[in-house]
Amino acid sequence: MNLLQKNKNRSVGLVFFLLGVLFVVFFIADLLLGSIIIPVKQVFLAFFPSSETSESFRTIVLDFRLPKALTAVFTGAALSLSGLQMQTVFRNPLAGPYVLGISAGATLGVALFVLGFSSAFAFGIFSSTGAWSLALVAWAGSFLVMLLILYVSARVNDIMTLLILGILFTSAVTAVVSILQYFSNESMLKAFVIWTMGSLGSVTKSQLMVLAPAITAGIFLAFLKIKDLNVFLLGEDYARSLGVSIKTSRVIIFLSTSLLAGTITAFCGPIGFIGIAVPHICRVIFKTANHLVLVPAVILTGSIVMLFSDIVSQLPGMQTTLPINSVTALIGIPVIIWMIVKNRKFVSV
Repeated sequence: MNLLQKNKNRSVGLVFFLLGVLFVVFFIADLLLGSIIIPVKQVFLAFFPSSETSESFRTIVLDFRLPKALTAVFTGAALSLSGLQMQTVFRNPLAGPYVLGISAGATLGVALFVLGFSSAFAFGIFSSTGAWSLALVAWAGSFLVMLLILYVSARVNDIMTLLILGILFTSAVTAVVSILQYFSNESMLKAFVIWTMGSLGSVTKSQLMVLAPAITAGIFLAFLKIKDLNVFLLGEDYARSLGVSIKTSRVIIFLSTSLLAGTITAFCGPIGFIGIAVPHICRVIFKTANHLVLVPAVILTGSIVMLFSDIVSQLPGMQTTLPINSVTALIGIPVIIWMIVKNRKFVSV
């Protein structure tokens, strides 16, 4: 048994090492590739300026591509981890970071700001101040939904009831947003639609200084509840028999998910399919249901997937950029279909 365990630990360590190498490769590639392909030497000189450094390349790398690459890392990690937590808590393989309506709340906040008050704020929606305003209203929407979920979870023991309420709330918000779209003017409707497509490049350095701590806090809370997540796999009755406080654990996990998914939605727009697909990919790769392995695995794998998606969306060498949401859908949907067709067994669900 000890030998088998050692071999298993070595294989897990090897997979993590390979994923780490892949992460570094994609991160560097994300700095190199874009509408202007920058030589590798100039990318490194951007961080260590010398007489050979091109100022134009340095500006592109440090002011645009580095923040975008870091945003991709945080986005992939946050959405994948929140998806893993929701799939575990709800014991549902199709649960994702938006299952509780947190993203819907953020979307409603942005819709009210862009569509409902378009005449008052039309002049600065995408200025530096306007971008922060979009983030703040999205956060406000997510926070209100989180409070609603925490209120309900304190009084409802059935986790499936919470799932249904989240779906109903999302449907209600979608209806309200559709009404706002119907009565909005053309320019504001276009601005809102572009936001819904998702974007990593719109996050500035100052915004990244807010995004990064919020995502770090969400990840920290998830690590605190790794043991409880493992127990949730066996059902809430079994968890109670082990002395786990279901309501407390649920509140902390929901708070973590709110920080992760809500923050990304605020700054980058709603980005789909990563939260559903990546946890399943990690279960297949690592062949385990142990969240001590899965939590860091989805963080690393999600970052890699988002970096790859960002590279593809840039259409290297061309002046056109694809919506990041379209790319993640094209990556995530085939993965899910392939797993279903191959009849893969999701060991933790």
